[in-house]
Amino acid sequence: MKKVKEFLDPPKILVMGFAALILIGSYLLTLPISTEDGNGLSFLNALFTSTSATCVTGLVVVDTETTFTKFGELVILSLIQVGGLGFMTFATFFFFLLGKRISLKSRLLLQESLNNLSMAGVVRLVKRILIFTAVIEILGSIILSIRFSFDMPIGKAIYYGVFHSISNFNNAGFDLMGEFRSLTPYAADPIVTLTVAALITLGGIGFIVMNELYEYRDTHRLSVHTKIVLMTSLILTIGGAILIFIFEYGNDKTLQPLSYAGKVLSSLFQSVTPRTAGSNTLNIPDLTQPTLLLIIFLMFVGASPGSTGGGIKTTTLATLIGTVWSQIKGKEDVVLFRRRIVIETIFKALTVTVIGLFVILTITMLLTITESGRDFLMILFEATSAFATVGLSMGLTPELSPIGRILIIFTMFAGRLGPLTIAFAIAMRRKPDPLRNPKGKIMIG
Repeated sequence: MKKVKEFLDPPKILVMGFAALILIGSYLLTLPISTEDGNGLSFLNALFTSTSATCVTGLVVVDTETTFTKFGELVILSLIQVGGLGFMTFATFFFFLLGKRISLKSRLLLQESLNNLSMAGVVRLVKRILIFTAVIEILGSIILSIRFSFDMPIGKAIYYGVFHSISNFNNAGFDLMGEFRSLTPYAADPIVTLTVAALITLGGIGFIVMNELYEYRDTHRLSVHTKIVLMTSLILTIGGAILIFIFEYGNDKTLQPLSYAGKVLSSLFQSVTPRTAGSNTLNIPDLTQPTLLLIIFLMFVGASPGSTGGGIKTTTLATLIGTVWSQIKGKEDVVLFRRRIVIETIFKALTVTVIGLFVILTITMLLTITESGRDFLMILFEATSAFATVGLSMGLTPELSPIGRILIIFTMFAGRLGPLTIAFAIAMRRKPDPLRNPKGKIMIG
């Protein structure tokens, strides 16, 4: 019994919990009641859709609007909500409702699932997360429902508003617009574009940052973590928007036909969505190659720790850039916002980045074999989108072979749980070495 308890540490429980949730969703999507044709999805397609929803990715092998009944769509929406916030957050919510005490083990799981630095105050943070989520999703639903009501019956508009608010706040990217169009009909619409961009941004900065911003009126203090997240996110979003505007300005398939305001809105939205939502207002296959490479980079970086998004995270990028800059200046310490970054954080940033690159390159190489004849950039784009749980696609996903779909399923799962979490979940417990080897020097560069 003791060995079982030691085996079931927080990372392993999180991996198994997400896997169980995916399997339950897969079963529900195979039921006849889930699809319009009354046959249910095949198990592989159901597994792919359930993984994409639970891992808040948004890659789809079948069109959501035309394939699923309301029951099937609600199953997908439930998986998005639970997967985005984490099943431990929902379990804690039910504990609150039942008046049960949160055990120490549950607090450790919450700390791991939220990527929180400390276990102190984690239960209070969960309460805040549930409140923030409810308020933001309700506001997003109201705004989108009112806007959609001008284009469709009021009942359908409300349903679409709720669905797209939850989907985009959780950075999932599932939509009900049909024919894999995403939000392209609203490319120049400021209400839809800015509302969805705000939902994606709020879901992607992380609940820890959101909580600090909420408490700022009392504390008048922001941690170095929050400062790094906000600064890095701002630079990536504005910088990405400017570059997309430049790269696509003369492209008659994307920005060129739009008004100047439409060009700015579309550039901004297409810079926000790789972080890691999956909705798009520009047709991805029509983008120029420089824009596609930029989006691949933005997808790889992704959102921030403790958020509903994926990727290696903004803080990882900032840590790596800070490390490189310190080496160039010949300094021993890495300093960001006048705070020295500890060596353990630098090692973790390097580990996450290297594992992420390894996963993407490996999956890309395997997909070039299983999907032979496809454009390499398309395959790399799809693999990065799956790993970073973005959901943007150049059109390859619906045409993947069965083996290709299995590869993308694994990539989405690994990307959502995090390469480091999965590595820790699989590996044995680390033990301190009783002996340390003598130092060795090697040449670099």
